[in-house]
Amino acid sequence: MADSVIKDRELADLTNEEIGRYSRHLLLAEVGIEGQKRLKASRVLIVGTGGLGAPLALYLAAAGVGKLGIVDFDFVEESNLQRQVIHGTRDVGRPKVASAKDRIKSINPYCDVVTYNTMLSSENALDIMKDYDVVADGTDNYQTRYLVNDACVLLGIPNVYGSIFQFEFPELHLP
Repeated sequence: MADSVIKDRELADLTNEEIGRYSRHLLLAEVGIEGQKRLKASRVLIVGTGGLGAPLALYLAAAGVGKLGIVDFDFVEESNLQRQVIHGTRDVGRPKVASAKDRIKSINPYCDVVTYNTMLSSENALDIMKDYDVVADGTDNYQTRYLVNDACVLLGIPNVYGSIFQFEFPELHLP
């Protein structure tokens, strides 16, 4: 398996329940037992549980990431439900981090979910991000995007990001 951001960390054995849950991963040569143990040992912080962060959290939890941190200060609104798939109708009015945690735990009870019901700022970013292996930025504004990037650079943590704006796509210049 390729080098990992998980350095010098003890990889815990998988329980019988986890072996059953992740059996399809274990069959893949690219993942196997060693890869699944690395997923279990990994700690990913997701900034934003909107249109990008919501499905990311679901898939990371389902894959077996051991610890998911979620940063969001917003509340679930009805208008969120058609694109923020981690939230449901019964969650309208709840903090997004609470809704996301409940859904993640329903998908994978083995995933440790840590919530930060706050706006990420220059005062708290380093403290929140310091205990994670990777930060996934699903925010929708440049100020937070630059803050996440700067904090990741200072902490030496990989930053993964994505964005979309309505139906605008960059022009493709094919040869």
